Amino acid sequence: METQTNTMKEVMQAKWKKRPLIISGPCSAETEEQVIETATRLAKTGKVDVLRAGIWKPRTKPGLFEGIGAKGLPWLAQAKKITGLPTTVEVATAKHVEDALAFDVDMLWIGARTTVNPFSVQEVADALKGVDIPVLMKNPINPDLELWSGGLERLQKVGVKQIGMIHRGFSNYGNTEYRNAPMWHLPIEMKRRFPDMPIICDPSHICGNRVMLQSTAQKSIDLDFDGFMIESHIDPDNAWSDAKQQITPERLGEIIDALVWRNETSDKAEFLNALATLREQINHLDDELLTILGQRMKIADKIGEYKRDNNITILQTNRWNEILQKGIQRGAKAGLSEDFITKYFDAVHLESINHQNKIMNS
Repeated sequence: METQTNTMKEVMQAKWKKRPLIISGPCSAETEEQVIETATRLAKTGKVDVLRAGIWKPRTKPGLFEGIGAKGLPWLAQAKKITGLPTTVEVATAKHVEDALAFDVDMLWIGARTTVNPFSVQEVADALKGVDIPVLMKNPINPDLELWSGGLERLQKVGVKQIGMIHRGFSNYGNTEYRNAPMWHLPIEMKRRFPDMPIICDPSHICGNRVMLQSTAQKSIDLDFDGFMIESHIDPDNAWSDAKQQITPERLGEIIDALVWRNETSDKAEFLNALATLREQINHLDDELLTILGQRMKIADKIGEYKRDNNITILQTNRWNEILQKGIQRGAKAGLSEDFITKYFDAVHLESINHQNKIMNS
């Protein structure tokens, strides 16, 4: 048993270092037969590195299926024995960690509903002290990078060595094409904060449907993510949870085969020279943009002085709407989206208001 455990630990360490890291399996473990057949069909694709299954399911409302519980852990252990695939489950309490480790689960992840609560994260972190297995942490439901960063730091402080992130999208009010808005700039910022920490994408929870899985997975690859987690099921339409976003193991294999895998860089001299030239052009343009924005704020300062001296309010709604509409029209001609122009002018306008507010109250 010790030799088998050591061998699987070595396998898991190799998988952890592999890029891309591909995790798949059912949203929920439902029956032993379902778990083993899913694992067997996933292993047959030759595409999957780690088998996942939801054992405990934190649900939004009471009365929904909240997972089969610890009795599903032996099913995962048997699936691992049959297929050789390492296993991973979500944990939200110290008891979950204890039970998962008792059945030799090889990797754990902390879900979005747990990440949002520092007390829960600390409880899980304390239970993981001295445990030498990989731990992934999903982003919190709300777009709060400090919560996400803080959770990762709690794991680091108790000595967890192998830590990674899962981008599963963020809740936002109102209906969108996504179940959870990807807000790609947020995981990109996390990659900047933790450059040595792997991050994988969870297209299943971002999309909430099967149709967009491939395009979302491709987007994450294009952004240099380290892999992805996609839910799969032997009979997706009749799954006990999240049926719309699950796919068969065979469909997963087709999606992976269709993806275009990118390299982070190239050692070709022609490519490197061309890229260096274009980046230098961007550097010059960025310098010009910052200079122009600085000049714009100096004019805003003068306007603030006139408003202060004449007791005029800072915000002039009609003038702002006029600027924004002109910006959107001119931006469209320059190939810029309305969304970008609106965000850009909102940021510039807020900075201008802050400048004028300082002058008003100086």
